Parts: sequence; C-alpha cells; structure tokens
Amino acid sequence: MGPTDQLDALIDRMETTLRTLRADPGTEGRALFLATYLRTTRAVADDVAAGAFVDANWVARWDVAFASLYLDALDQWTVSGTAPEPWRVAFAAADGDERLPPLRHVLLGMNAHINLDLPQALLAVITDDGFDDPALVTRRRTDHEHIDEILASRVTAEDRELRRVEQPGDRTLLDRLLTPFNRGATRRFLKEARAKVWRNTMVLSQARRGGAMDARLRELEALAGQRVADLREPGQVVLRLARDGFGVELDAGSPTDGSN
Repeated sequence: MGPTDQLDALIDRMETTLRTLRADPGTEGRALFLATYLRTTRAVADDVAAGAFVDANWVARWDVAFASLYLDALDQWTVSGTAPEPWRVAFAAADGDERLPPLRHVLLGMNAHINLDLPQALLAVITDDGFDDPALVTRRRTDHEHIDEILASRVTAEDRELRRVEQPGDRTLLDRLLTPFNRGATRRFLKEARAKVWRNTMVLSQARRGGAMDARLRELEALAGQRVADLREPGQVVLRLARDGFGVELDAGSPTDGSN
C-alpha cells in the first residue's frame, strides 16, 4: 500500500469516527478535536501527494501510527471509560457537565496527543539503530519539521472553524484582544513542544535499548497527564501556556532508566 493509500485509509477511519461522534449529542467536545485533526490530516495527505516530504512512505507510516494512538484511545474510552492518563483527562473534560469553549477542547486534545503519542509514534517508525544514523535522523527531522509548517499554516483557518461553532461568551474581551497573540503563540508552542518531543523520543530510545521502556513511558504518561490537567483549570489557557510551555520533558538522567 502506497503512502497516499495509507493516508486515505486513515482519513476514512477518522471520517467514520467523526460521523459517529456527531450523531451523539453527548460527544460534541470529543468531536471538536477530531474534526480539527481530520482537517490537518487531509493537509498532510495533500503535501504527501505533492511530493513535499523527503520520504513520503515514512511520513505516511508515521502519521498512521501517530493518529492510531489517539483513535485507539478514543475507542477505548467509548467502550470502557478508560484511556491513557492525558486522554482520560481530555475526554472526561469533553464529556463533563461543564461546557468548555471549543478552543479549550482542541488544546487539551493537542496537548495529550503531542506529548504522549508523538514520541511513541516516532519510536514505532525509527529503530534504535536508526537513531544512531546521523543521515537518517536528519531526513526524519526534516520531515518532522515540515509537519510543524503544516500545523502553523493551519492556525488561522482553524481559528475561523472554531469561531463557527463558538457560542456567545466563549471568547471574552481578553480573548479577542489576544487573538493575534494566540495565533503567533500557537506556532511557538508547537515548535517548543515538538522540540521536547524529539528529546523525549531519544530518551525513550535509550530506555528501549536498556529494557526500561515501560517505566519511562509511565513517567511520560504521568507528566503529560499533569500538563493536560493544568490546562483544564479555569482561566486564560494561552497565557498559562506562555508561562508553563506546551510540552513536557523527561529527565534524561532519571533513575528509572538506570543511567544514574
């Protein structure tokens, strides 16, 4: 199956899941993030078809691995009410009695997905020997950074999409005054988080070599879960991101990986 076919199959799965969520009045919050993610995945597929990546086959495998971690967590939550910690917090917020603004749902989902799922997706498509190959790492990092460019290019369009589903009062005067800052800040937050993701992936690769992968993943899950919980608290989420950052970072010298 070629890269375009792989992404088409992923998009079909996302579209089917989104239709199911939209048919249930109690799942609007979860549908907001998935709709945003679906539009981004279509943009990635367009760039794959246009030859914009160094290695389109690798990007497709990576994107499918990445999205599947989220979609599997969503299915798990739907069936059993359980999920990895960051997703549990995000899904519980989406399903709770308190209505949150659409932007908050998207940011919670993005944070859980980038901080917990992205390192695991990179590990799924780069071997430990691959991390030792400077030329390969350069190619993978180049494609990784191009995804950043796609996400940044989507910020204004996604802001318009969110405004279409917002209710009166979802954006306060401060929100409106900060709108240009929000767009610029989103670009900076994504760059910061993904840089930390790459470092976390390297730490996890070292742990995988030493047999400590499960322990380090539990550590990452706890860190990511706490960050989503922080963003779930009331207040100006963008200002909180500016203060605390979007990403989380594993300690490369944690005792759990035997390096101390």
